[in-house]
Amino acid sequence: MSPIFDCRDEAQLLTGMRQARQAIARGELVVLPTDTVYGVAADAFDHQAVARLLAAKGRGRQSPPPVLVAGVTTLRALVAEVPEPIERLIEEFWPGGLTIVLPAQPSLSWDLGETRGTVAVRMPAHRIALELLEETGPLAVSSANLTGQPAGITAEDAQGMLKDSVAVYLGDGPSKTGVPSTIIDATSLIGGTEPKVRVLREGAVSRAQLRDVLGDLLEPDPGSEADASADSGASPDPESSSAPEPGAEPAESGVSATSHAIGDGGGTDAAPEPAPAPEAPEPGRS
Repeated sequence: MSPIFDCRDEAQLLTGMRQARQAIARGELVVLPTDTVYGVAADAFDHQAVARLLAAKGRGRQSPPPVLVAGVTTLRALVAEVPEPIERLIEEFWPGGLTIVLPAQPSLSWDLGETRGTVAVRMPAHRIALELLEETGPLAVSSANLTGQPAGITAEDAQGMLKDSVAVYLGDGPSKTGVPSTIIDATSLIGGTEPKVRVLREGAVSRAQLRDVLGDLLEPDPGSEADASADSGASPDPESSSAPEPGAEPAESGVSATSHAIGDGGGTDAAPEPAPAPEAPEPGRS
């Protein structure tokens, strides 16, 4: 069985981080703690490693994983544009439990699955995750569990499900909250005719907190008068989002860019023509 390193012990932390870096460089998988739940990670620029991650969880390319980054500089290199309202959200909630879906920088050499030109990005508020990201560059990260099973809130939980499909397990005790990140779709802010931020999954950051920053740029709350007015006379949208069923995987989960549907995560529609972006990073680098 692949080892678990208890990162609360300094000696195990040093050894575990070294082995985790080496495993990522070899295209292998690593389980790491985050500020939400435990995640299983792969080099975001290694398409074989990403495919290995999806296979380990029992998922297909239609559920591409989000990408964790060490900071805003890396975000800017991964996405086509960061709209000003999203800058405000980042200032307020990063690092933390907010995953943002934006059009991806089209020149990037990666394959996360069926993203339709988008990427879901988050900066976690956890020292071990951030240290690893600083050293490896962006990581594709999904919740550390088998699809359909409860998200792992300890390294032992994750090991019991993922077993030897993961090379290294980094443990830091039970997850502090076990609450998944909130996922928002901000793609319509870039060239959209009706710019609105959609909540694909409400989690660590509430709608009320989002509205305090975004105001009317946030979609109406479900069941509100504004929501009812917007929906009146319209046929049901088969691609509208919904919250996960009780017991469904509530984690750093995959983003289906074709449907907005939340099974393991959330998604977004195809993006408009992107604006110029910073020079893309080398594979595996921030």
